Amino acid sequence: VQLQASGGGLVQAGGSLRLSCAVSGRTLRNYVMGWFRRAPGKERETVAAISWSGGGTYYADSVKGRFTISRDNAKTTGYLQMNSLKPEDTAVYYCAADQDHSSNVRVGVSDYDYWGRGTEVTVSS
Repeated sequence: VQLQASGGGLVQAGGSLRLSCAVSGRTLRNYVMGWFRRAPGKERETVAAISWSGGGTYYADSVKGRFTISRDNAKTTGYLQMNSLKPEDTAVYYCAADQDHSSNVRVGVSDYDYWGRGTEVTVSS
């Protein structure tokens, strides 16, 4: 499974960005997905995660109400809509996937075997 995140960029505080995670090599069916980020000088942290069906989601407290994770299994693409961006959201964002056809939502960094290259998000104040 190969993943490629895109959609990052420079945005002013309060603005929005939509990140995409394109999957190649197979469909997204039966794969859970997650978005993670690593800010300068910090550890990689979980931002959001979604079950393979899309019926279950998880959000870090810091992004609840501002970010929305979604997926389009037919298009083999996952998304992270980021609204009301803050300077503290500045980080490199990564998408990840792993096979799991249960209703589980995987939250931990170590829960995922497949990772894409990150896309950088910079939020100016």
